[in-house]
Amino acid sequence: MQAWPTSAQASACGASPGESRLRLAKPRITPLADGELTPEQVERLAKSRSADGGVLNIFRTLVRAPDAFRAFSWWGGYVLSRNSLSPRDREIVILRTGWLCKSGYEWTQHHRIGLEAGLVPAEIERIKAGAGAEGWTAPERALIAAADDLHRDQFVSHPCWAELGKHFSQRQCMDLVFTVGQYTQVSMILNSFGVQLDEGQTLDPDLKAF
Repeated sequence: MQAWPTSAQASACGASPGESRLRLAKPRITPLADGELTPEQVERLAKSRSADGGVLNIFRTLVRAPDAFRAFSWWGGYVLSRNSLSPRDREIVILRTGWLCKSGYEWTQHHRIGLEAGLVPAEIERIKAGAGAEGWTAPERALIAAADDLHRDQFVSHPCWAELGKHFSQRQCMDLVFTVGQYTQVSMILNSFGVQLDEGQTLDPDLKAF
């Protein structure tokens, strides 16, 4: 896992050492309110609204680039809904990726989704410790180790790939790489655009930025 930036590095980038917040305390790109949406943006967001009409800040931000948002939504829908990994395994991979990328927004959203997919709070907490933590099955350890390889080296090592092959099909191994790639991109977007937590959400104290 990469180390947090030093105090000097944080100060050089405009962050205050010890400040409790996401990577950015406010958006660089402001999410659009309903009254600011163009007809095209309204159409793009239609499938992203919850039953009560709410739209997450990530979507209100990305829809500023409607064509990119449409493409992002199609691919993201594949990774999240049509992925050949089980929902539980998929969420282990997503949460590990969000943790490694230090994406407080991503971790917060998928903490809830992970619970819905069958993870329990203690398992989600254990994801922070990685593949070496006690309690993982051999397939789960392989998933986490592969996510670590991809984050560190953008490559699944030969031993890790061989271990994955003992437990997962070729398509599932492909979907693992797709999932890490997608949620690395999502974490980059969230961290760099300064997408803030949605109403009622609380940041995990272990992911507060320096």
